[in-house]
Amino acid sequence: MEVINYSVCTNSFGKSFKFKLFAVRAHNFNSENDFSLKRVFLETRGRFFIAVKKIVSLRKYFYLIPCCVFLAFIPFITVKVNNISQLKAKPLNISSCLSSDSLEQTMNVYAEASSIFDIEGNILTEGSLSLPSTFIENVTFKTYTVRKGDTISSICKKFGLSNISTIIAVNDIKNVRSIPAGKKLTIPSCDGLFHTVAKNESLSSIATKYNISVENLVDCNDLSSETISAGLKLFIPGARLNSDVLEKAMGELFIYPIKTGWRITSYFGHRKDPFSGVDSNHTGVDFACPKGTPIQVSRTGTISYTGFSRIYGNYVIVKHSDGYQTLYAHMSKIIATKGSKVTQGTTIGLVGSTGYSTGNHLHFTVYKDGKLVNPMSLLKK
Repeated sequence: MEVINYSVCTNSFGKSFKFKLFAVRAHNFNSENDFSLKRVFLETRGRFFIAVKKIVSLRKYFYLIPCCVFLAFIPFITVKVNNISQLKAKPLNISSCLSSDSLEQTMNVYAEASSIFDIEGNILTEGSLSLPSTFIENVTFKTYTVRKGDTISSICKKFGLSNISTIIAVNDIKNVRSIPAGKKLTIPSCDGLFHTVAKNESLSSIATKYNISVENLVDCNDLSSETISAGLKLFIPGARLNSDVLEKAMGELFIYPIKTGWRITSYFGHRKDPFSGVDSNHTGVDFACPKGTPIQVSRTGTISYTGFSRIYGNYVIVKHSDGYQTLYAHMSKIIATKGSKVTQGTTIGLVGSTGYSTGNHLHFTVYKDGKLVNPMSLLKK
């Protein structure tokens, strides 16, 4: 064994020191006795010094270690910031919009709180339920012009009707909050709704469907016989709209914010972040659809905020009754104006991909009293 070279290194304090690098020449170990602990020791020490030298020479790259660690955590940090930003969406100047009382006063006076009637539309009188009477007379119709201050129940009471769905159904009212003063309504002399006779239907099958007698159908519609033809419009005494249709007409249901041509790409709750793949919490529902697709208000309310953020891009917040608020994000264009009243189905913007987005879609969020709600539990087509 002999020393064949030296290596000089300089430490961080500028002091020089030498590493003796040892190598073993093959001709010095020709016999079995040449292999000894000393030889192993010298070889190991030599390789150790070589490794130390290489590490010292790479010390100028040590700063990359924390950089790599930081880069590895960027996806997690991004998701956390995104979640925090989404959760903080609800206080974005929402408190500066109209109070609940003020909002109700500025809504169309034709609409009214549902506490005046039950979920089936029956008008409540002095805490009791007013039931329709037996219909045996021919139904007649009058025309009434809506006046300022009129409500569904007040008009019903004026004409002796007990269920608000009668006026809604007979006049095919889609949203009572959009009916202006001066509009003419058809008012029947008794509660009920129209039914258009379909092919192969008979008075008997229609009577069974609505759980009334054939005699009542004949008398109410002043029919000369029980023979009817497809397309004939019959008034069904005592019939009423189902609760879903009634609530929708009263503007109390949430409709889908996109009418057609959409697909849900992300539901409310746990999901993988679309950018990083990291587990995250999604605060709403994503509707993927072409850029420029109209976005409609899910429920009647007031535009409480419009703006831009790096998370939501162009977005709109709408305040509704009963403590509900909805958020519409990633718009390519905002059409709504802050402070304006909007009825259910009104276009407030166009679909886009602004903000934290991977493609054209609408992010739709619902809050109830400031807390997140799964939109799918409220939406109805």
